[in-house]
Amino acid sequence: MLDRCRFPLVLCALALLAGCASGPRAHDDAEWAPTPPSAQQVAPAQADGSIYHDQQNMELFADPRAHRVGDILTVALVESTQASKKATTSTSKTDKANIASPTVLGQNLSIGGKVANIGLDGERSFDGAGSSTQSNQLVGQITVTVAQRLSNGNLLVRGEKWLTINQGQELVRISGIVRPQDIGQDNVVPSTRVADARISYTGRGTLADANTRGWLSRFFNSKWMPF
Repeated sequence: MLDRCRFPLVLCALALLAGCASGPRAHDDAEWAPTPPSAQQVAPAQADGSIYHDQQNMELFADPRAHRVGDILTVALVESTQASKKATTSTSKTDKANIASPTVLGQNLSIGGKVANIGLDGERSFDGAGSSTQSNQLVGQITVTVAQRLSNGNLLVRGEKWLTINQGQELVRISGIVRPQDIGQDNVVPSTRVADARISYTGRGTLADANTRGWLSRFFNSKWMPF
């Protein structure tokens, strides 16, 4: 009877473990949701027999570049950074002191037939060296929407892209401020022209888990490890 009660519990535990192993799924973040265009109330067209009216939004010769809230803009990712740092430190210090034995009644104090002289010698040295080199490159394109038009005419853009490939998910996010003058005729702006840019490229799934150290390995390589 006891074994029959344990069997459903074991199944529940296995189901929970399977759910944890699959990893979190992609979820929508309201902060990065696309910004819809501002709603404009248009008066009904008057029946005057004309084909075109002023209230109709027909921009035959307008600039196709993004300039309004909700417009779409493509950002070309052309990020490439290289950094190198090297530091070397070397210190040395030597201390030496000799103290003669005290004199008692004109005679040097001695212990066991030996003069009680005191000598102190100390030597300290430190050598340290470190170097760091880092190189990053991100190339691609991501299409975003205009979230806000600032008072000086600049555009606050924001957007994200999810890619699901096999058992992994890749996420690219970018936000920043763009000048309308920097937008090309093809409605594309390079990421190097995006001010206050926030670019993130992350992943989750089987491939990301395989490139992540376990919690025990992270502990032995953390600052809490005394050795």
